Amino acid sequence: SPPVPNSRPEAVSLLKSLEILAQYFAYRAADTFLAWGSMFSLASLVSALAIAVASLVWRRARPDRPIRPRVLARALFPMRMLRSASSRADVGLFLFNTFPAGALLLWIIVSASQIGEMVHSALVSEFGAHPAPALSPALARGLASGLLFVAYEFAYWLDHYLSHRVPILWEFHKVHHTAEVLTPLTAFRVHPIDSLVFANITALVTGAVGGVVSYALGPAAAPFSVSGANVILVAFGFLTIHLQHSHVWISFTGAAGRILLSPAHHQIHHSADPAHFNRNLGSCLSVFD
Repeated sequence: SPPVPNSRPEAVSLLKSLEILAQYFAYRAADTFLAWGSMFSLASLVSALAIAVASLVWRRARPDRPIRPRVLARALFPMRMLRSASSRADVGLFLFNTFPAGALLLWIIVSASQIGEMVHSALVSEFGAHPAPALSPALARGLASGLLFVAYEFAYWLDHYLSHRVPILWEFHKVHHTAEVLTPLTAFRVHPIDSLVFANITALVTGAVGGVVSYALGPAAAPFSVSGANVILVAFGFLTIHLQHSHVWISFTGAAGRILLSPAHHQIHHSADPAHFNRNLGSCLSVFD
């Protein structure tokens, strides 16, 4: 459009900056809440709420005592949680880590794709080109999805282990453990440096494994994904991850509890009892613990 007559250059520049800023906030909001692969999508939050309702109904149901909606609502959203200063702080940290801090991290983390390309090129240089195995495309992609999911889980566990064991890293990670009540927003109660360390460790581990997978299975063996996220991780986002930061007790016992990290596992991880410190460091799997 033609410039506005007699307009001041600095005013036009300010309007352009505000337009870019508004576009960025709109993009981040849509990417966070509407993308199916987002770990905080509205769809995954609704799924977690439905599971929480089903769990409470299952535990409290009696033939002679119907569950009243008001009682169920109080059980899901107790006043101590709604009125807590900790919950209000989680809202502020969610906004900070989703918008301004999220923009800063985009520029300074290691790229998993770059690491993967480096590893793949190094393997080709050292051992020569590797013919793709005689697998169906679906099986190859399924293997890639599983291997990269396990790689992500190990990276998460390794970062979490180091955050609890290395004193300088604990100084940043302990921000997350100041929560006095747990809500899904508590996942955003993190120091930006903590997020940066996690992003770099995850990129290094998943990138290295991705390079090996690409070399062994062929570059066409891309993992199944939803909005760019591994479909297995997205499934856990719909089923368990949000409930880990909640007061709804859902535990996996026996063999399931030795493989899968239940919401109760992570609630114990946030316990104030010293007997529970430094336990249950995984995200979706408990095998590395």
